[in-house]
Amino acid sequence: MQTPLADRIRPQTMDDIVGQKHLLGRDKPLAKIIESGEIPNMIFYGPSGVGKSTLAGFIAKRTNKMLKKLNGTTASTGDIKEIVSQLNTFGGMNGILLYLDEIQYFNKKQQQTLLEFIENGSITLIASTTENPYFYVYNAILSRCTVFEFKAVPRDEIAKAVWRAFDILSEEIQQPIQVDEETVLYISTACGGDVRKAMNAVELCVLSGKSENNTTCVTLENAKQLTQRSVMRYDKDGDEHYDIVSAYQKSMRGSDTDGALHYLGRLLVAGDLPSACRRLMVCACEDVGLAYPQLIPIVKACVDIAMQVGLPEAKIPLADGVIMVCNSPKSNSAYNAINAAMADINKGNAGSIPRALQNMHYDGEDNQNKGQFYKYPHEFPNHWVQQQYLPDQIKNHSYYVYGDNKNEQAYKAYWDKIKK
Repeated sequence: MQTPLADRIRPQTMDDIVGQKHLLGRDKPLAKIIESGEIPNMIFYGPSGVGKSTLAGFIAKRTNKMLKKLNGTTASTGDIKEIVSQLNTFGGMNGILLYLDEIQYFNKKQQQTLLEFIENGSITLIASTTENPYFYVYNAILSRCTVFEFKAVPRDEIAKAVWRAFDILSEEIQQPIQVDEETVLYISTACGGDVRKAMNAVELCVLSGKSENNTTCVTLENAKQLTQRSVMRYDKDGDEHYDIVSAYQKSMRGSDTDGALHYLGRLLVAGDLPSACRRLMVCACEDVGLAYPQLIPIVKACVDIAMQVGLPEAKIPLADGVIMVCNSPKSNSAYNAINAAMADINKGNAGSIPRALQNMHYDGEDNQNKGQFYKYPHEFPNHWVQQQYLPDQIKNHSYYVYGDNKNEQAYKAYWDKIKK
């Protein structure tokens, strides 16, 4: 069976590798390491289809090491030992480079087995993961590896690979391929930074292209039908999810309407309506807060409507809510105040509730000062009276600081007048 195009056109030189210029460009760290020929244990972290396995294969070939591949979802400790047993064979005399894909699926015991062999230098490990290795890889492995972060490949870099793929396919089918720049750019954009998906799209386009006058014609319409739609990466339980919701809330907090709508759009395209609603409500309370408290029930109404009508119509009330949050004055005074109060409690600063605030209790005969002594504020001018509310040990602590917005300054002016 013929191997996929993505495997058939793997780069033969460093210049053929597209993307990752922050690692492989001239005088960049990883490029220098590869050129030195002394390869340390490494972890390649980044989304799929951006060249992690391609680079591992290139490194093995460059250093004349035997390349062995395992996948963390299926490999066992026995597989690791089987690979190590080949060290004394002819093929392994220059050393073995183990490429372990999806290392985050290795359990602790498996990673400890791996540790034994990378520690004594039996094998050189290049592990890859789509998840943050600092969360999913055990510290013993991390401390012996250098982590390099791979990024989605830019469109213009993918376009180079797409053109090269059409040239190689033209040689394989021994027929010219007619394709215009607009089609190449569409394929390069629609794959969402994933070179492998772009290669798969190229191969499908050629296989289904029209043959006229001994020329295979690839049209834009054909590319749109066959290119896997993956402009946006999204994994509901992975880093991409948390990156998007983080960018979504930070854009609203920063009053950037365009950015907030963009990330809202990403969540909705992925069908993640709950995350879009939850972060919108959080932002209304945390970041707008007391600067415009009337917005909180308005945003809640937008979310209720969105959840009732569902997608795709939910985009309309959510867009309304996002735009209002972006354009509202901002205050995190309530957020800071509750954090300060809870920090006190977590430190053990609590103490007994003042007698005046307790629920009415029976006073025993040993109590020399009977009575609750609670002052009911509504019985006093302006419905306020001075009395102690915090426990004795923190009675002078202050948590809330009025924000500098018009709304909270009006509160402050009112209470300064009452409490003077």
